[in-house]
Amino acid sequence: MPSIQEKFTQLFGHPPSLMVQSPGRINLIGEHTDYNHGFVLPAAIDKSVQIAFEHRTDGMIHMHAIDLNETETIATQELRPHANSWVNYIIGVVAQVQAQLTAQANNNQTLSKLNQGFDICIQGDIPIGAGLSSSAAVESAVIFALNEWYALGLPKMQMALMAQKAEHEFAGVKCGIMDMFASIHGEVDQVMLLDCQDLSFKYYPLQLKEYQIVLFDTSIKHELASSEYNTRRLECEQGLKILQQTYPAIQNFREVSIPQVEECLSLYKDTKENIHPHSENISQSLISSKVYQRCKYVVEEIERVQLAVKDLLVGDMKAFGQKMFATHRGLSELYEVSCPELDVLVNAVKDNEHVLGARMMGGGFGGCTINIIKSDQVQNIIAQVTEYYHHATNKKLHTYQVTIQQGTHII
Repeated sequence: MPSIQEKFTQLFGHPPSLMVQSPGRINLIGEHTDYNHGFVLPAAIDKSVQIAFEHRTDGMIHMHAIDLNETETIATQELRPHANSWVNYIIGVVAQVQAQLTAQANNNQTLSKLNQGFDICIQGDIPIGAGLSSSAAVESAVIFALNEWYALGLPKMQMALMAQKAEHEFAGVKCGIMDMFASIHGEVDQVMLLDCQDLSFKYYPLQLKEYQIVLFDTSIKHELASSEYNTRRLECEQGLKILQQTYPAIQNFREVSIPQVEECLSLYKDTKENIHPHSENISQSLISSKVYQRCKYVVEEIERVQLAVKDLLVGDMKAFGQKMFATHRGLSELYEVSCPELDVLVNAVKDNEHVLGARMMGGGFGGCTINIIKSDQVQNIIAQVTEYYHHATNKKLHTYQVTIQQGTHII
């Protein structure tokens, strides 16, 4: 199989001047906490996207996706959301850079150069649909390449924010910052505690020693994922408003304790009505019994992440793994974003002495579980779980062994 450099040369008749590699990501713990001003603990992995780049002078962007064998050509002055999804991950980023340069009067020369266009090839080995953020990897690679080639001087966090905005405006996905942040900021054998309130972050060593991270992919994505995601956000917003009636100083869930949740929200446990999505007034008749469960999970998970990094500092991976199992219970029973297939996979390993921890990873209703497994038992456990999963669901299990690697970089 030809390399991306060789493929680029075959397609465009000249070699690329710049190549960038950008990884997918995992999140070890901290799920559905990002939009609740909590913490997440992601890391970049050894599944990645590569791009090859060369400047043009005719005002066109020539794009080729090697894995899909698809080519698109678009004028730099006509960028708008495209019907072909992978194209949006490229041109959405270009549009963000154009807007940035347009707002800076002293960068007209750079903007003119960018608008001359470029050739670009992309390829990668990040499994599509597995929840490893292949789209963010492409966007991160493109913004990194443009920053390098046109000497934009963008700091890493700004690149992540611009990639996120590209996903919002061109791909139409209102994602959080974690995926792009992790892809761009990743370091070998380090996880990153990202504060989703002020975007400060800190690296922590991940000392797996005789253990390995293995992902079990359900190979499904239930259709209710997006609508249920919006409902969860609404339920959390409603719960926070109720808490603020008693504790007006509270601004977000990181300032809430479990005793406060019990005090203010447990009386809604038996309420059967659903939330009215357009209501400004809060009364018991408008609050679902689920609000208590959602808020309890979020507060527990925010605390759990902060305790988990303390486990990492002292190298107590057993305690860390138990928190992963606790997170899954919360996601399944309180936040209710798991599904039978994800629960089957976690239940398959929860009593195995060679598995430190496991949980569903990502938005939920499909995707992967993340597992920390004794290295010399990985193949045995993969075989056991594959058979167990097929017997329980009649579905084929896909598995990926990953390591923690460097973030987006020039190759």
